[in-house]
Amino acid sequence: MRNKVPEATLIFWAIKIMATTVGETGADYLAVHVGLGTALTGATMAALLLAALAMQLRMRIYVPWIYWLTVVLVSVVGTQITDALTDTFGVSLYVSTVVFALALAITFALWYRSEKTLSIRTIVTRRRELFYWAAILFTFALGTAAGDLATEALGLGFTIGTVAFAAFIALVATTHYVGANAVLTFWIAYILTRPLGASLGDLLAQSRAYGGLGLGTISTSLLFLCAIVVMVIFASASERRGVRAATSSEH
Repeated sequence: MRNKVPEATLIFWAIKIMATTVGETGADYLAVHVGLGTALTGATMAALLLAALAMQLRMRIYVPWIYWLTVVLVSVVGTQITDALTDTFGVSLYVSTVVFALALAITFALWYRSEKTLSIRTIVTRRRELFYWAAILFTFALGTAAGDLATEALGLGFTIGTVAFAAFIALVATTHYVGANAVLTFWIAYILTRPLGASLGDLLAQSRAYGGLGLGTISTSLLFLCAIVVMVIFASASERRGVRAATSSEH
């Protein structure tokens, strides 16, 4: 099958950050404002994620809307896992950050041992794709824990947290363009976009009394979901143009 992951272009990173923001605000909206609670929200989102992942795994090529739907649902589930550990079971954010970092490291180690590469440009087998999605889930859970640790436990706040994580990503991007390992910088940036998106989501959605801008979880989620839909439609059109161009060149 063809590579199942899109190129890490500017639109890729834009959708990724927005998906992480929706994961943060969407999970909060369903659990708190709708009143589903953490357990029911987590179970519902996990079921939807399994359905989306099943569709994604059945495809032989990259299909933008299925891929990004899966990413958004992974974002929500990753957030719910960390929130459940913290709020329901009382697990320290320090502990969950370390645990998810170790889980991600083990996933990468097993992936590399099996496939000799961690590149997203070679997701062309079912086994590599399963490793990829396992890594994605742990990056979201780790990013949620690390983001909450920085903005809440360490007291950075939403504004400083957003600026700090954006600065870290800019630094990683700079090292990439000056010649650092492309696979390593990709995964570091991918992890950092999760706490950036979470901090941005909280900054926009939380009330002014808690240091946010007071837009609310509904408005923030809808705003970013609409932006994601527009970008995915654009990405789908670009994908179709690319396929047509490749088919024309073959003939």
